[in-house]
Amino acid sequence: MPSPRRNTEGRPLSASASSSSSSPGSPAHGGGGAGRFEFQSLLSSRAPGVDSTCARLRASESPVYRRGSFPLAGTGPSQAPPPALPEDDRMDLNPSFLGIALRSLLAIDLWLSKKLGVCAGENSSWGSMRPLMKLLEISGHGIPWLLGTLYGLFRSDSWAGREVLMNLLFALLLDLLLVTVIKALVRRRRPAHNQMDMFVTLSVDKYSFPSGHASRAALMSRFILNHLVLAIPLRVLTVLWAFIVGLSRVMLGRHNVTDVAFGFFLGYMQYSIVDYCWLSPHNAPALFVLWNQQ
Repeated sequence: MPSPRRNTEGRPLSASASSSSSSPGSPAHGGGGAGRFEFQSLLSSRAPGVDSTCARLRASESPVYRRGSFPLAGTGPSQAPPPALPEDDRMDLNPSFLGIALRSLLAIDLWLSKKLGVCAGENSSWGSMRPLMKLLEISGHGIPWLLGTLYGLFRSDSWAGREVLMNLLFALLLDLLLVTVIKALVRRRRPAHNQMDMFVTLSVDKYSFPSGHASRAALMSRFILNHLVLAIPLRVLTVLWAFIVGLSRVMLGRHNVTDVAFGFFLGYMQYSIVDYCWLSPHNAPALFVLWNQQ
């Protein structure tokens, strides 16, 4: 008996299947048939954007697309990389040697100033010396020196004395002006252990840099040594007074060590300015005529 025809899977074909496959319109006979028309109708019935949408969905689900190894056409504009941060907003991981040195000096200055502030309060280790330190503070204040200079100008009856006192007044006013300007520009706060019980303070006296007492002490000691005839012990005492006034500022907690050091330097340079611009009856006759009429 002839064996029944089998399909590709080895199963016997039914009579209806064999009859349909041998019909003239079936694909087995090479005709266009209903199957081909149905396939074309399915293709034409799809929406115009369905194919591209499905392609994009399938591509977006693939791991290659998620890694972003190739751009997909029609997916919109590609995102630009984030802008680089400006130089000011970047963290400086390699500070300069100068910055490290300045920070180290500042730390040493604060530590040494706190160690030397032994008279900052009554309960400090040298609290009993605080009244003496405050007396030295008054001796270096600007108001007693200004009042004493003005009194000497009114009482002087010689041209030489008036010339020296006039330049001393000019030096004191210059010192007040420069210290005030520098304090207003720098605005360094006074040490934390300082007690604001100073003698006659102004608005800028809440700042620390530079020390006006130290600059005034250096200025006055140099002025006295150059324009007064003094014995050697008195000259030594003048220099020692200037040094102790500067040291008392640190011991009282008023200033840091660098404030006093710069104050000494500023006072020394101020005398050089006064000596260069020395006032005399020849270059400033109006001032001396005014005091002569008094």
